[in-house]
Amino acid sequence: MQTLKLSTRQFVQTLLCAVASLFSASTLAQALPEPVMMALNRAQMPTDAVALLVLEADGRSAPRLSHRADQPMNPASVMKLVTTTAALELLGPAYTWRTPVWVDGPVVNGVLQGNVIIQGQGDPKLVLEKVWLLLRRLQGLGIHSIAGDIVLDSGLFALPDTNAAEFDGEPLRPYNAAPDALLVNFKSVVMTFAPDPLTGRASVQYDPPLWGVKFQTSVPLSPGKPGQNGACNDYRASLKADFSDSEKIRFNGSYAAGCGEKVWSIAYADPNSYNTRAIEGLWRSMGGQLTGTVRNGSAPQGPATFELTSPTLAEVIRDINKFSNNVMAQQLFLTLGLPAPATPASARGAVRQWWQRRISATDVPSIDNGSGLSRHNRISAQQLGQLLQLAYASPTMPELMSSLSLVGVDGTLKRSLANSASAHLKTGSLKDVTALAGYVHAASGKRYVIVAIVNHPNAAAVRPALDALIDWAVRDNQTQ
Repeated sequence: MQTLKLSTRQFVQTLLCAVASLFSASTLAQALPEPVMMALNRAQMPTDAVALLVLEADGRSAPRLSHRADQPMNPASVMKLVTTTAALELLGPAYTWRTPVWVDGPVVNGVLQGNVIIQGQGDPKLVLEKVWLLLRRLQGLGIHSIAGDIVLDSGLFALPDTNAAEFDGEPLRPYNAAPDALLVNFKSVVMTFAPDPLTGRASVQYDPPLWGVKFQTSVPLSPGKPGQNGACNDYRASLKADFSDSEKIRFNGSYAAGCGEKVWSIAYADPNSYNTRAIEGLWRSMGGQLTGTVRNGSAPQGPATFELTSPTLAEVIRDINKFSNNVMAQQLFLTLGLPAPATPASARGAVRQWWQRRISATDVPSIDNGSGLSRHNRISAQQLGQLLQLAYASPTMPELMSSLSLVGVDGTLKRSLANSASAHLKTGSLKDVTALAGYVHAASGKRYVIVAIVNHPNAAAVRPALDALIDWAVRDNQTQ
């Protein structure tokens, strides 16, 4: 009897090994749609670096495709779907941010005998035009000179010190700007180059005019033409910009005459002084005078003199998702961590609690800063699929879907080579990471959730495979 039991056990083990071999990585790879598999092979992408999921958005049937869907992976900016979906539910699509302003003192003959206090409350889109309107409101109150100070309060966010170069060694990339409760113009400088053949120079305009910073206002023209030796494609390198001194911006090169007007945005080299320089520079450029200084401080407790209002959350998430704006996503993420002071930890806690309540009490993704600009995020295709199914059944589904890029039409997918514009998707891209997730409107009339995540050193080469996946998902009325 003992011999018989042993033989049976050996038989079962042999059978299990045989079954396992049938579902090995190579066999599973063959089960992928042929166009997708061919594109992965051309990209030299092993299937064990890829997670794919396609299932009906309403969740009424088994997935059409599920490959390594339960494996936690880095989704890059696709993580913004978690932040924006949670925000739509927790804050509501009509949510707005306020930027209150106090005028502390009487105005006598155009002179404010006191301070102006501006408090940031996390507005993700306090762009230059809005700051100009704020200062214009002060002038509308009859204030043309401030005898005191302009005080800036950023205390609603309590953030650790960060190094803008830490993530990828590119501290001047605007996407590396750190969040701030008073986030003025993304802490960026916008430079506009306009060539003038008559003078042989290109003028350079800077916005905002940072107070105390010396700007080079023109650069010599070179005879380069569009397409000639890459003159316009590489105009930034030709300028030989020097941003090493935060109080001086210089160019040691030239600008190609045939390039026309170009706009170049950079993150300011000294982000800690950006707000004070930008506010003072803009105020003085508008003809305003200031006896004191622009400094950091605290807002009073009483009602504000006036306040600016941001666009609605529904509008803000279009910028976050369509154009993958990292600093706006982090502003929104921290807003979920309020009341003050909001910290990255309080924001993570708020999103985790929301996930546990709405999706799964135990199967929770690892979320770092809400934008996806991180090496610490982990989420599976299955978790993203659950998130998108939840969002599809939500009253705010139209707001989320319209915030996603339409394939081949706009946002980060404007140049997609997929054959159909029938998909609303969020893309993600980091070194060694390529991802997308969203909704596909299929030929049969059904709507599918689609998720693809690739973690591999060759991830950048996998775009054609993702385009093939989109096309395959759309053609659900054809033989698969």
